[in-house]
Formats: sequence, structure tokens, C-alpha cells
Amino acid sequence: MLHLEHIHKVFNEGTPDEKIALDEVDLSLKKGDFVTVIGSNGAGKSTLMNVISGVFQPDIGTIQIDGTDVTVMPEYKRSRLIGRVFQDPMAGTAPSMTIEENLAIAYNRNKRRTLKLGVNRKRKQLFKEALESLHLGLEGRLNAKVGLLSGGERQALSLLMATFTEPAILLLDEHTAALDPSRAELITNLTKEIVEEHHLTTLMVTHNMQQALDLGNKLIMMDKGKIILGFDEEEKQGLTVEKLLEEFQKIKGEQMVSDRALLS
Repeated sequence: MLHLEHIHKVFNEGTPDEKIALDEVDLSLKKGDFVTVIGSNGAGKSTLMNVISGVFQPDIGTIQIDGTDVTVMPEYKRSRLIGRVFQDPMAGTAPSMTIEENLAIAYNRNKRRTLKLGVNRKRKQLFKEALESLHLGLEGRLNAKVGLLSGGERQALSLLMATFTEPAILLLDEHTAALDPSRAELITNLTKEIVEEHHLTTLMVTHNMQQALDLGNKLIMMDKGKIILGFDEEEKQGLTVEKLLEEFQKIKGEQMVSDRALLS
């Protein structure tokens, strides 16, 4: 479903500020895989997401999504295959537009552009049913401006919009990090429900090691642009935060006293 081969990305090449953001990264996800990604700041996690989504093109390597080579495909075309939720609840939606209008945009993301109205009676009912699944009462606020929603409500809407058309790949970029604990738990539970219900192939970046262990069927750890650890479904079942830290210490040869030291 998603196949990355020898992905290499350098910023400011040939200058004193040169940084190797991704270093010969290979990664393959099968249909329905839910892979969590952890690593310290600067490990290359967000760059990986941006290369997959088309924000950046790799200097070297190839990217395939559902059998299609998208390595040089522009971001706007690739968006038909990808749903993405960002860390900032203000990103991914149009705050000056209504909930209904935002959902109409998401609904039409992978469809041919026409002159037909974005919202009709049938679609309005579809939007209401989808919003009911969030259990936040948003189905009764279709005409409310998205900018008036709380952070948790907006992130729930962003998640729904990103998955509305069941994309080939779902990218979750620390999508609970900016929320308070109760809202973060809500979004985490919604994520699990939506991904399982639609069998979505998902890649999720998180700084929360326990969340990375609790969600998904596979886990990878990144450091300095490389994937340094990878665990399949069977291996992941027996993992703990302490064991992850031990594995990291073996590879890096560094004394890690807590997950905060690793991931901050």
C-alpha cells in the first residue's frame, strides 16, 4: 500500500547549516497496517510525513502509494490518495467556513470537479450521520463556523474530514499533542475507532511512547534521519516503555533515564 525505498533528504546542502533529514529510509506498509512512529526532536519524523504527502520531494529514492509511483507527483494531486491530520487544531480546516462547507470540501477531495452544489439534501444527511459518530453534538451545528469550535471539536472534525473518503494512506502528525489530556484521550479513542472501522492504512507520529505502544500493530523508532528500530505486531505486544528505552540505549550507547529524555 505504501512503499518507500532509499529515501534521502538533505536541507541546506553544501552550507554550514546542512542537515540530513532522512538518510536512506526504507519503509513498507500493507493494507490496514497502523504504524506508530517515535523519536526525539530532529529525528526526521515530520520530514518523513512531508515527503510522503508531497510537501517535499526526496533528493533520492522512490515513493509508491497503492501501486502508483508518486515520487514527483505534486502535493495537490497526491492529496486525493492521502488524508492528514496535523498537530495544530487550527490546521486542516477553513475557520471562516461552516462545518457543512468544510465537510463538502473533504467529500469532494477525490472526485472530479463539477458545477454542482457542494451540499444538497442527501449530502447534508450523510454529513449529519458522520458527525453523529463523533458523539460531540456537531451534527446539530452544521452551519456553525469552524473557527468557533473548541480545539478538541476542531481536531475531531479534522480527523473526520481526513478519513471521510477512506484515503489510501492516513497520516497523523502528533495530532493529539496540542490538546489537554481529556480531549487528547477523546481524539485517541476516535482515531482507534475510525481506523479499525474503515481498515485504514495509517502512519502516526507521536511523542507519547505509551500512546505509540497502545495504538497500531507496528512501531518504528527514528533517530538522525534513520529508522533505528522496528517492531512487528507480535513483537509490539510484549513491549513496554522501559523495554523501548533499553533497546534505544543498546543501539545508541547512551544512558537514557526516561522517555522524556528520549522524546523531548
